[in-house]
Amino acid sequence: MLSDETFLGVVSATPLVAMDLVIVRGGTEVLLGLRNNAPAKGQWFMPGGRIRKNESMQAALARVAREELGLDLATVPRPPVHMGAFEHFYPDSFAGEVGVSTHYVVMGNLVHLPAGTELAAADAQHSALRWWPLARAAESADVHRYTKDYVTALLLLNRELLAHAGRAQKA
Repeated sequence: MLSDETFLGVVSATPLVAMDLVIVRGGTEVLLGLRNNAPAKGQWFMPGGRIRKNESMQAALARVAREELGLDLATVPRPPVHMGAFEHFYPDSFAGEVGVSTHYVVMGNLVHLPAGTELAAADAQHSALRWWPLARAAESADVHRYTKDYVTALLLLNRELLAHAGRAQKA
């Protein structure tokens, strides 16, 4: 592990690579955590975390799921689906207002869970975890705008799937 001073130097000089968990329950709700720490402190956000040195992306994803949610990805009905790379830019860093911005390159990963699934209580990163209806998450001022990027992608995908199903029924 790096000291806070060393890590702040890394954050000030380079982008961080991270894995986000876009966890959808029953196809209609998304799990968000109320962030305790900067950046994005006090906003509802996807669970996620940076990839550590010499840690594969899959190992990082499994670690974040386990540590933040108590979720073993080996037990989910379908394996996570990579949604693509996203960029997050913040005017601050984990250290607060010290004049250091944060730049993340984030791999979004969609995890489908059955309706009614419950996950562990909040961890050190979040003061609360909550299931949000997708449409409500897309509209809420309390949900961070980068989280809304994932939610918008999910809503578009749902619309495309419904339209495809409708075309298939007519055929």
